[in-house]
Amino acid sequence: MDMTGKTVMITGASRGIGAATARAFVKAGANVALVARSADPIIELAGELGSNAIAMPCDISRYWEMSQVIENCVKEFGGLDVLINNAGAIEPIARLAEADPEAWGNVIDINLKGVFHGMRAALPVMLEAGGGTILTIGSGAAHGPVEAWSHYCSSKAGALMLTRMAEKEYGDQGIRAISLSPGTVATQMQREIKASGINPVSQLDWSDHIPPEWVATALVWMCTPEADAYKGSEISLRDESIRATLGLTG
Repeated sequence: MDMTGKTVMITGASRGIGAATARAFVKAGANVALVARSADPIIELAGELGSNAIAMPCDISRYWEMSQVIENCVKEFGGLDVLINNAGAIEPIARLAEADPEAWGNVIDINLKGVFHGMRAALPVMLEAGGGTILTIGSGAAHGPVEAWSHYCSSKAGALMLTRMAEKEYGDQGIRAISLSPGTVATQMQREIKASGINPVSQLDWSDHIPPEWVATALVWMCTPEADAYKGSEISLRDESIRATLGLTG
């Protein structure tokens, strides 16, 4: 899984899956653009990772900001080979009749519109270069309702459809679009879910969650031709055959 000379942009890179993924891609030889709203954590991470990484503060819910960081990435590294739509939010967790409409919409802005903004800004760059890979962090919540997660389930279902649309419209022009449903991962989001205490997911033991490094390993692998069979669809890290392929056990 050699990514030498490739440029990867990761949204939500300040912690959890995003930070682990940045480390994995730099280890594989890639240049990495770290995108997050919080500047300090990605600046610190870029310092840790060295000259192959650059911090790019950005609110992905604003298209002009996403467009600008992709333009800056191309100037810095000469192109963009991989976009990883990882940034996501789940708070505030609330049942429909109690949800704050503005807060509900803010989650849609990040989880759905943010994915669209990334695709919209990256696709022209990738198409001009002859192709590229767009990976989106999906969820089992895209496929079925989970109590008090109407915003999250709706946004993840929409993001999966955007992945399918990217493949439908540009797969024949070298665009590889794949979603990854990791299952439950030991990140800050799971702490927020646990604190809500509303649905069965919040009752899971911490040991039930997989480490973010497993997700990072899968994302690097998804950039290889071995994952081409999944273009326009979703890979689940709950799938034991996928875990075996990636050497993930535990």
